Amino acid sequence: MNPKQFQRRALVMVLLLALMLTGMGATLYDLQINNGEEYARQAQNKIAEQETVEAVRGQILDRNGQVLVSNKVVYQVSLDTSLMKEDRNRILLSLMEISQEEGVEWTDNLPISKSAPFTFTTDTPYFTTSTDEEGNTVQSLTRLGRLAVYYGWIEDPTETPEEPEEGEEPAAPEPGLWDKIKAFFTGKDLSQSADTSQQTEPDALPTALELLGMMCADWDIQGEGAVEESSDQTVPVLNIGDMSAQDARALAGILYELNLRSSNVYVANEYVFAQDVNIDFITQVKEHSLTGVIIEPTTVRQYHTTYAAHLLGQVTPIYSGEVEYYTSLDLDGDGVPDYSLNDTVGRGGVEQAFESYLRGSSGVRTVERNTSGKIVSETWLEEPEPGDNVVLTLDINLQAYVENTLATAIPQIDVEEAVGGGACVVLDVDTSEVLACASYPTFDPAKYNSNFNEYAADPLLPLLNRALQGTFAPGSTFKMITAIAGLEKGIITPTTEIKDEGIYKHYSSPQPRCWIYNTNGGNHGSINVSEAIEVSCNYFFYEVGRLLGIDTLVDYATRFGLGQKTGLELEERAGVMASPEYTESMGGTWYEGSVLSVAIGQESTQVTPIQLANYIATLVNGGSRRATHLLKEVKSSDFSQVLYTKEPELLSTIEIQDENLEAVKAGMLALTTHGSVSRHFVGLPFQVGAKTGSAQVDGQVEANAVFVCFAPYDDPEVAVALVVQRGGSGSELGAMAADILSYYFSSQENRDEAPTENTLVR
Repeated sequence: MNPKQFQRRALVMVLLLALMLTGMGATLYDLQINNGEEYARQAQNKIAEQETVEAVRGQILDRNGQVLVSNKVVYQVSLDTSLMKEDRNRILLSLMEISQEEGVEWTDNLPISKSAPFTFTTDTPYFTTSTDEEGNTVQSLTRLGRLAVYYGWIEDPTETPEEPEEGEEPAAPEPGLWDKIKAFFTGKDLSQSADTSQQTEPDALPTALELLGMMCADWDIQGEGAVEESSDQTVPVLNIGDMSAQDARALAGILYELNLRSSNVYVANEYVFAQDVNIDFITQVKEHSLTGVIIEPTTVRQYHTTYAAHLLGQVTPIYSGEVEYYTSLDLDGDGVPDYSLNDTVGRGGVEQAFESYLRGSSGVRTVERNTSGKIVSETWLEEPEPGDNVVLTLDINLQAYVENTLATAIPQIDVEEAVGGGACVVLDVDTSEVLACASYPTFDPAKYNSNFNEYAADPLLPLLNRALQGTFAPGSTFKMITAIAGLEKGIITPTTEIKDEGIYKHYSSPQPRCWIYNTNGGNHGSINVSEAIEVSCNYFFYEVGRLLGIDTLVDYATRFGLGQKTGLELEERAGVMASPEYTESMGGTWYEGSVLSVAIGQESTQVTPIQLANYIATLVNGGSRRATHLLKEVKSSDFSQVLYTKEPELLSTIEIQDENLEAVKAGMLALTTHGSVSRHFVGLPFQVGAKTGSAQVDGQVEANAVFVCFAPYDDPEVAVALVVQRGGSGSELGAMAADILSYYFSSQENRDEAPTENTLVR
């Protein structure tokens, strides 16, 4: 190589290297000398944190694929007061003002009325009293009570106070404090002298007004607290400033929620100030540059139906003491807790029952925020996996029809006493799948949170699921159990006749009467079991029940599932099957003649409507009692796979001879063809077997009305149970049952005729 050419290349390389070093030096000089302080400030003002991000919950669908509950993306507002610092109250007041202008309601669970006169909105603001399983009285602090103890506003009222030493006088409270607090919240003139006659007693818990004053003082709601010197004591005086008492109460409500969490009073989930806020609200918050007010997208449950409210459940923040329960579900089987106190969970109904399928797996991300709380960068460490989709056995169209039928018909029942609530359950006879499960009155699941107080105050108790948790005497609908037991034990045959003499005189006491004797002094004459079921002859079943004995009656009733939970995935009550043991456990006396009442569905027997429906399904399918269930199958989040299919679960069997079953079914058929409810079933294209019942309840003028049925008669597909509180005679429910069955079978025919794939829909 030419030496001169080499030298020129070397010189070029040296010059390039010099330029690079000069550029790097200039950049470093600019970063460290010219803008060092600015970049240092920015670095300090960025806050990096790791967040757990919940997965999108799976959808809930009915048996035909109709979506009942899904998710929608909304914007929610949360607060980070660590960023607000000394401007906290000013920022929160501005946020409140914007919320009021835009009609945005924020979360405020402080149990104090929102306007004067300030009073508690609950009878147990500080602690509740209950009884444990051993009968001991247990007092538990409420959230407000725990916070009040934490801040020293009250002594723990659930703890036994220490006795003062002999000769020691208990310390007296400083008089005048509550007068100053009341002055702000009631508008009382501060110059007026304190009324020491109204001072709080040492052991008395603060009133709502007094507690509100302590919150304002400790949380600087009125600004810096001034102290006024009096002639004989130092009395704190609240600096009122320009804030109204109502605004002070509203601000206290927000700070109450925040302090519950910051003080770790068994509440660690994030405080969501408001959810599903509109674009105008978001715009105003951004225009006001409210530091620490964080607006982020999230998903919430969206209800596509107003029906099945008692079945679907809600999604709420996890509560204190529930982490262990939900963690016990162990979704992935690795033994690692899948829940934290920041999670939301399914509560009640399907949402809770199938939480392990619906929840999915949470993700983890690292986010970096600026001083205003805005995310400036994020990095996913583990992305969330959406939950699976749950398909129910429920037919939402049938459910809607049943609920509408109850809502229309029950208020129109003409009885002497006001009609109460009611329930209806429709089951598949062979599988015990729940096709419909309705309780009246009901509520809108989408408005559960916003209208909770209204629902809770309703005397008809719309939040109570009467189908699963209401217990009622079965009345005469029990008589088929007495009949089957008598037939199978050989006490009677299908042709055995018993003469109804009006008054049953086997015992000197009791001597109950057949209903027809009470009505007109008559009797049913000599009748067999089928006829006795049709006319509901009490005398016939008194005799059969006595001959069977209480042990046999209880045995058969238990095998039919009365007084036991049906196996449903949702919370249900077991009820009671009358027996000597139960009567004695309740402090009563069992008499030999008590068996007579049991045989006709009275005494202490209490069952749920779903038990009645499953009992009828068990009867007409030949004696196979299966667990009722709402889960049909579970599908993957993208619906590409069926992950689980629910199979019927056999709980017990009852041996029933064909001729005995036909004798009982014949009596139920006769009731609908020429019996007391036949007018309701005339014209139906299928035959129905049914039984009415009415059960007297102490303190009620009208009996509870009960009705059970199945259809079609020759090849039963569905079993139905209806109960109406104070509904009078069960025959009044026949019209409702006929309408429901007519709708069910007509809708089945229409569905069977639905066009198949690749068929043109006109």
